Parts: sequence; C-alpha cells; structure tokens
Amino acid sequence: MKIGCPKEIKPQEFRVGMTPNAVTEAVSHGHQVVVEKGAGLGSGFDDASYLAAGATLLDTAEEVFATADMIVKVKEPQPVERKRLREGQLLFTYLHLAPDPDQTRDLLASGCTAIAYETVTDRSGGLPLLAPMSEVAGKLAPQVGAWTLQKANGGRGVLLGGVPGVGPARVVVIGGGVVGTHAARVAAGMGADVTVLDRSLPRMRYLDDVFGGTFKTGYASAGNTAELIAQADMVIGAVLIPGAAAPKLVSRAQLSTMKPGAAIVDVAIDQGGCFETSHATTHQDPIYDVDGVMHYCVANMPGAVARTSTIALGNATMPFLLALADKGWKQACADDPHLLAGLNVHAGQLTYAAVGAALGLETVSAQSLVA
Repeated sequence: MKIGCPKEIKPQEFRVGMTPNAVTEAVSHGHQVVVEKGAGLGSGFDDASYLAAGATLLDTAEEVFATADMIVKVKEPQPVERKRLREGQLLFTYLHLAPDPDQTRDLLASGCTAIAYETVTDRSGGLPLLAPMSEVAGKLAPQVGAWTLQKANGGRGVLLGGVPGVGPARVVVIGGGVVGTHAARVAAGMGADVTVLDRSLPRMRYLDDVFGGTFKTGYASAGNTAELIAQADMVIGAVLIPGAAAPKLVSRAQLSTMKPGAAIVDVAIDQGGCFETSHATTHQDPIYDVDGVMHYCVANMPGAVARTSTIALGNATMPFLLALADKGWKQACADDPHLLAGLNVHAGQLTYAAVGAALGLETVSAQSLVA
C-alpha cells in the first residue's frame, strides 16, 4: 500500500502523523511511504531522517494526497485538504466530527473511508489512540491554567501553590478520566487545593484508593458543581463522551458566580467544549474573557509539546496503521472490532451513531460494511 503523510496545516499545529520509526516499520512490511517535505520539522524530525527510514519525499501536500492510498495525519483535515480526498482513499487521523457538520459533510461527499483515532477502542473499553493525547493535555492543563491566572493575562493574579502564609489556588477538575486524573495530579503537585468531580462512584473509589490525600473527590451533581466552581480559582473541563458532542456542564449564568479573573481550561473543546461559553482558540491567541472569567480553549493543546506528543501518538497508532496497510481497511476492521469502532465514514455513509445523533444525520452500521 502507498501511505502518505502530509504536513499539518492547522494553525500552530506542530505534530506529524508518522515518525521516522513508523516509516521504517511500514517499509519493512513492504509498503511505500511518501512524506511531504518539512512535515516533521515541528516535531524535531528532519527530512534526512525520513529518507534514512525509507520514505520518498514529495514537494507538496497535493502530491501526497494524489499518490497515497492511505493518508495518515494528526488533526482533522482542513477544508483545502478535504477537497483533495477521493473516493476509495483511506484517511486515518483524529476527526472529532460531532461538533463539526462542515467537515462531516465534506468527508461524506469525498467518498473516502475515514477512521477516527478518538473512537478506536480496546478490550477494557478504553480509547487507546486518544489516551496518549489525553495524558498530555491533562498534564498541560494546570500549566496553561496557571499562566492564564497571571494578572498580565487577565487572571486573578493567584499563584497555584501559594506561599507560606498565603493559601494555594482552588482547582476544580470536572471529569475523573484520563485527562482529569493527569490534570489533578499535576495541579496537586504544583501545590494547589484540588477537587475532582465525577459521576462514577467506582471511579471515585479508584481515585481515592490510588491518590488518596493527593487530591479530593466529589460527586458531580449540578448543585455540588455549582457550589465548587463559585469557590474555584481554576476550573478544568475534562469530560468525554466517545465520539459525541461534549455535554455543557457550566452555563453562562453560572459564570457570574465565579471569582473575577478565574480561569477556565476546556480540554473538551475538540468535542465542542463542556462550558456554554467555550469556543475553540489557537496557541497563537489562546485566551479570551467572558464576563470577567478567562477562557483557555485551545483545540490542539498537545501540539504545544509536539515532539513528546508525536512520539506518544505514533507508539499508539503504529499497530493499527500496519494492520490497515497490511490487510486493507475492510479486512483489518473485520478482524478487529476495536478498530472497526473507529470507522466513522465510508463511501458517503456515516457509520458512527453518536455523530449522527449529534448532527441529525442518518447512519449505517459499521458492522454491516464488513460482514
């Protein structure tokens, strides 16, 4: 199979879909890999490293899309990239379709087959291709939140860990999954007073057992959430419903109860965000003010630490990438129901029910396409 890796063009996105190690593996399996010149520079991989791994370098993204049977990316295809997709071509990347009707419509019109990293599952019910980026985003969230809290950025001017005689900042993390756990660990490590809210009692018991004393847990009822965010200096939104739009857990009316200059970090922004006032921003212009509350809503947070993120993502995607290349998407998905869960679009048909529900579109069963 001819595998193509174009340079990412989303603003301030420095990651790359394939590392030189991934190229080496694909070539050793008998596949041809074409990489756009300069694609890996943002992650610290120069063109020479791709040539040494066995890739062919092409001058433009247009050539990569025209040549490859499978396109491997990081972020969802941008409008100009979606025009380059063709019928029968395989796209393997993050998609986040639920809050993005324009992208969904364009992918359906292209006739391509699109497998989304964020909905591939594993035996334990986890999301193995989302997890490494969730870990990165979770660890980054308290860092960027602490920066947002600085007075020069419009924040309250509160130091996360405080100093002797001055108490620490209060941090509320909504969601106790991968993002929330890593965010809470880092925030607590920085000295903050941290509470993690979740609706799963087994998950809260797990967090108490493993991290007892490091941070507190609380049940994410509407009343408890409202009470705690009113006291918080920073609120981190870390809620995920796989493939679906994120639920809006904090309304604009509730912002008026928050402290002036408090910081919101919405890690769920890829799926539309879990605060009513959230809209996606970029690393170039990451924060904005709504009613005196500072919002940090960068949609590709892990791109800020591109080398770490690229290597972590590549480690996770490589087995699936090789299965798709070795067997073709249909046989690979037929053999692996967890990879089949990643199928979102095929030949003009939407195949992921949560996306269809979010956008009001009809879906077909992914299983029916490989039966």
